[in-house]
Amino acid sequence: MTTKQTWDNWEVIAIKYLQKNGYSILDSNFKFGRFWEIDLIARLDDMTVFIEVKYRNNDKYWIPEESITANKLRKCKKTVEYYVVKNRLDFEKIRFDVITILKWEKSYNVKHYKNVAI
Repeated sequence: MTTKQTWDNWEVIAIKYLQKNGYSILDSNFKFGRFWEIDLIARLDDMTVFIEVKYRNNDKYWIPEESITANKLRKCKKTVEYYVVKNRLDFEKIRFDVITILKWEKSYNVKHYKNVAI
């Protein structure tokens, strides 16, 4: 279980968006096992928020929301549960969010889906 401290450009966009909206970043790229990872973990008031970030350069073939599959959500759930137990957090004070980022010519469209069921 490791944490990567470097961020991809889209994670920086998500972090800036979250910070602008009152979130504190606690961790990034938290891994559980070989393939299971949570992109960002943040705090908002007394809530710990686990965030999956999805990015696309354009919407020609796929929009970012289409990459949130049932299998991906299952992996996220297991990783969230591990993090909560390991850090002795209250399951009543957590939630799972998804941030999608779609690049336009000179800007980005950021959407924040709060309290996604996993």
